[in-house]
Amino acid sequence: MSAPVTEGQEPSTSDGDPQGLSVKDVNQMIMEFMMFMIKAIILCYPVYLTGSLGLSISWILLSILMWTMWRNNRRWKDRRIDTAIDFLENEKDVINTELKSMNMPAWIDFADVEKAAWINKILQQAWPFFGMYMEKLLIENIQPAVRSSSTHLKTFSFTKVHMGQKAPTVTGVRVYTHELETREVILDFNIVYDADVDIDADVKPAIKVGVKGLQLQGMLRVILEPLIGQAPLVGGVTMFFIRRPALQVNWTGMTNLLDGPGLSHMSESAIVDIIASLMVLPNRMCIPLIDQVKVDQMKFPLPRGVVRVHVLEARNLVAKDTHMMGLVKGKSDPYTVLRVGNKQFKTKTIKENLNPRWNDVYEFVIHEAPGQELEVELYDEDTDADDFLGRFSLDCGDVRKDREIDKWYTLEDTETGEMHFKLQWFSLLTNPELLKETSDGLACAMLAVYLDSASNLPKEQHEFTHNEKHGKQPKVARLTRRTNDPNSYVEFSINQQSQKSKIVYATKDPTYDECFTFFVHSVNNQVLNVEVKEHEKKSSLGKLTLPLVRLLNISDMTMDQRFQLERSGANSQIKMKAVLRILTLEKREPKVVTPPAQDKAKVSSSQTPPEPPTPVPVQTIQSNLKEKVPVSSIPLSRTQTVPVPMPSTVSSSNELQAEYPPYRRRTFVGTEALDLNPSTPGQMRRYDSHSLLSENSIASSRFDLTDTNVPYPEAILNHQGSFGQIQLTLRYATLRKRLIVMVTCCKDLFSCSENGSDTYVRMYLLPDLTWKHRKRTPVKKKTVNPVFNEIFEFAVSPEEARTRKLDVAVKNNKMLHKRERKEIGMVLIDMSEIDLIKGSTEWYELSLPGLKKTN
Repeated sequence: MSAPVTEGQEPSTSDGDPQGLSVKDVNQMIMEFMMFMIKAIILCYPVYLTGSLGLSISWILLSILMWTMWRNNRRWKDRRIDTAIDFLENEKDVINTELKSMNMPAWIDFADVEKAAWINKILQQAWPFFGMYMEKLLIENIQPAVRSSSTHLKTFSFTKVHMGQKAPTVTGVRVYTHELETREVILDFNIVYDADVDIDADVKPAIKVGVKGLQLQGMLRVILEPLIGQAPLVGGVTMFFIRRPALQVNWTGMTNLLDGPGLSHMSESAIVDIIASLMVLPNRMCIPLIDQVKVDQMKFPLPRGVVRVHVLEARNLVAKDTHMMGLVKGKSDPYTVLRVGNKQFKTKTIKENLNPRWNDVYEFVIHEAPGQELEVELYDEDTDADDFLGRFSLDCGDVRKDREIDKWYTLEDTETGEMHFKLQWFSLLTNPELLKETSDGLACAMLAVYLDSASNLPKEQHEFTHNEKHGKQPKVARLTRRTNDPNSYVEFSINQQSQKSKIVYATKDPTYDECFTFFVHSVNNQVLNVEVKEHEKKSSLGKLTLPLVRLLNISDMTMDQRFQLERSGANSQIKMKAVLRILTLEKREPKVVTPPAQDKAKVSSSQTPPEPPTPVPVQTIQSNLKEKVPVSSIPLSRTQTVPVPMPSTVSSSNELQAEYPPYRRRTFVGTEALDLNPSTPGQMRRYDSHSLLSENSIASSRFDLTDTNVPYPEAILNHQGSFGQIQLTLRYATLRKRLIVMVTCCKDLFSCSENGSDTYVRMYLLPDLTWKHRKRTPVKKKTVNPVFNEIFEFAVSPEEARTRKLDVAVKNNKMLHKRERKEIGMVLIDMSEIDLIKGSTEWYELSLPGLKKTN
């Protein structure tokens, strides 16, 4: 993470005061002390007067009693009046506060959260069967794993497993629709689990441990993606907790000692840490439902973006410090704690100030927006326990929506106080021209590293250092005859940033399967240092140095391969993927005004296609778009038919894998390419040179010549004429930041039957070769001159649009044989050769790469 950037602050105390108090503060303390003495004299004088006059002490006690009763009655009356006035002025806030204190379900507090009674009924009905599954899992899988983990646990066994009668309760469900892509569904479940579980185990005959009851509360996010057009309609399910859940455990047996005041928090935190390592962002639990979706490729999508938080100042904070044994109120020594997920930062402490200025800057990687929240807490630093000064939270989805926020936030759970923040959302782009390095210590790029595995690691450092010198094992190794494989982990570092992987025990071919993110301040100068280390002795088993400038100059800023380790074994390698992304502060998209009803009537009349197909003017497209597309613009473009080179490397995945993405957005994980030679044109299919399942990979070639089982129809292979033409209109809408493509019509297409072809058009904006980025028209049956007039939009910036290529394919929906290819014509359009602002409508000649056209 980037280091905080701090501006200088003015001293709030006088240099001449040795105690750190200003002259004004000293005068105030003297005046308060004098007022205290005067009050004491006034209260003690009646006692002295009563004694001097010889009166009974009962008169004094009676007077004090009557005065106390009058004062309490007055306070109670003032409190009732103030409460009534506050309720009238803040009716909504008061009701929300009362509902929260009653622990009401989430669907009562939030209008967009729905009841989930039917889900709770299903859980309750299926819970006994879940208990049977957990009993089998613990005894058959967990118990052997625990026994093999240590020699002291060889007799470990579960003696009782009962999951109880109480199933988890879903108190509310929120479904996201407007913020998402059309090929995914996101659900947030508010889960409360007050379990009556009863699990006992024997560690040794005399040592018994167990759990009897636990409480778990948190928000579970479930993502269904990608949505596909075949059974089971969903490619995979991803689950994770957005924030760490709250947990309480009731221990039994010897572990009952963990219920003590000091150990209870430690034990519960350790369990939550285990849950966090599996199911709290950025960690995910993934379940693929089709073969084309792989688990490892669902777990590590690229982050949504980066939030830069400027902690500027605060005002009107509560004074927590006191002087002179609590008689005189002082000020506070405030500092701020910021937290997003598992990442936490703390600002410096400002001494004796209720209106502090920090001017610190922190950066957070955001994996889910909306979803992840920026949590801010303010404390007064003391020598013993720090005093709480207030808190507030903000959904990072709001920052992503507004791009930049600069405002004061009112602190919650405190009497007074406000904090001034400036928040900025940075998108992750691949255009090197957007790189702007600064000298103020702020990041200009983000590096994501996916660590897959290592292979052929040496057992110890002396194994390769001694062999390099003498070619044989040292005497110590021969005497001890140690044959154990190393316990290894990997350490990544970029300057002061350092992160470690998990430890993999007793193997020379460890699999880590982890991802890491780093902030980059100078791409040209910084280097990623990778070192594989042995766990016990911390000795090095191999090193790797990767200059980040290498990523800047390669395709898609992505490097996915096996790297040879230095100062290691001859065949020692590490497999990882490094992805570099440029941090770019984009402007907020302007709102689109809905056209009036009379304009919509004109639009509907303009949608009737002409009978010989003619080019559609730009004005008609714009009005047509407003009727059919909610937020987009219309592109017009012209390009040449670009000949596609034959690939030298291909992926082993099939075309269906290119159609269905393995996970949402982009991913760190890629598959290795295989070097194969092309054979015949009839064996071509779509492919991605890095990974068909990785959206980060650039398709350096559009075809793969390895699949002999998917040939072109014989009629296409023997065809000697033109494959037809397609008319496209392309233009970039600057206000909406959308690239708009209109598929108007085709003519003189290849006829797959006597009645013509059942044709449709499929488009990809390269390098996005995934199902959710796929655009497709409806099928036009029995024609070789189909008219579509379909409009599609791509959400890209104008700079990025000029670097893309539009892959257009005309396909036949019914081929003669099931395993024959559907393409009957293709064209690749280079956006850099088009004036997207003006737009263009052009006819493009269709071809099939590898098949020559003869007139």
